[in-house]
Amino acid sequence: MDKDTFKSQLSVLNCLKKYKVVLGSNSPRRRELLAGLDINFEVQTIAGIDESYPETLEAKEIPVYLAKKKAEAYLSTMPEDELLITADTIVWTFDQILGKPKDREEAIEMLRKLSGQVHEVITGVCLTTKEKMVSFAATSSVHFAELEEEEIIYYVDKYRPFDKAGSYGIQEWIGYVAVESINGSFYNVMGLPVRLLYQQLKNF
Repeated sequence: MDKDTFKSQLSVLNCLKKYKVVLGSNSPRRRELLAGLDINFEVQTIAGIDESYPETLEAKEIPVYLAKKKAEAYLSTMPEDELLITADTIVWTFDQILGKPKDREEAIEMLRKLSGQVHEVITGVCLTTKEKMVSFAATSSVHFAELEEEEIIYYVDKYRPFDKAGSYGIQEWIGYVAVESINGSFYNVMGLPVRLLYQQLKNF
């Protein structure tokens, strides 16, 4: 039995048949993770979305706020039958956000801060149609081992993690050698809490 036949038998996601599912993200990790749910979707992106947020927000509110902000950029052109998925991920440590590093030196400095520490990875997700918007967040705590300076420089120079919050991708070399433990979803650290997303889609 081929994969498409299996998809047609997954009745728990029959609610999606009336929608064209769109992922509003350039992230290859999010594309990979959403594809792993056996959901047919296409990718659409809008350049230049403002990702600023009020300084009064708590850490867990920030990625949800940004996921909603991304969704709002699509609303005016969305057709009635479209279901849009937007997301934002932040790394939170020492009461500050580590976003995407702007250059090599900032990437190295971020990994120095994470070395030997526990940090939180928080992903906010927004599901949007013309009539409905549902948002939620997931948090994972990640414990990094102590990293040698040589290891940090090796990772940054070889993997160039400039498109990743906190300057690292857990699915890459750094995840193999640095992550001692995770409390929460591994996939959330990659950028999309797929189990929670699946449950929300079933109930959408």
